[in-house]
Amino acid sequence: MTTQTQDIQVRDKREVKSDAEQTIPGRVFSPNVDIFEDDQALTIVADMPGVPSENVSIDLRNDVLSLSGVPSVSVPEKEEHVLREYETGKYFRQFTLSEVIDQEHIEAKLNNGVLRVTLPKVGPAKPRKIQITEE
Repeated sequence: MTTQTQDIQVRDKREVKSDAEQTIPGRVFSPNVDIFEDDQALTIVADMPGVPSENVSIDLRNDVLSLSGVPSVSVPEKEEHVLREYETGKYFRQFTLSEVIDQEHIEAKLNNGVLRVTLPKVGPAKPRKIQITEE
């Protein structure tokens, strides 16, 4: 007996459609993400199964954070596919960052195909004395 719930739903992989020409052949998927927020930071958790850390790229330009990864999936030489349901391809997703993100202190960790990017928020301005220089 199976039960269905709407609390947890599996979403199929979404392929990224772009008008731009690719320089590397192959399909490109948008990784599923969860985004969390607390007082100190936003956290993006992206699923990138099969992607080793050396194949992950995180780029920040003009307030746009780009996540990309290339999976390293191989079949042993003496084996061949009998059934192949898992589609492979590169991962790519972008996020526009607001001015509340401290872009200098963004950190990322990859663990078992799950990329966790921590986007710290800019802290409130601390009181400080401004030095005056003479011209």
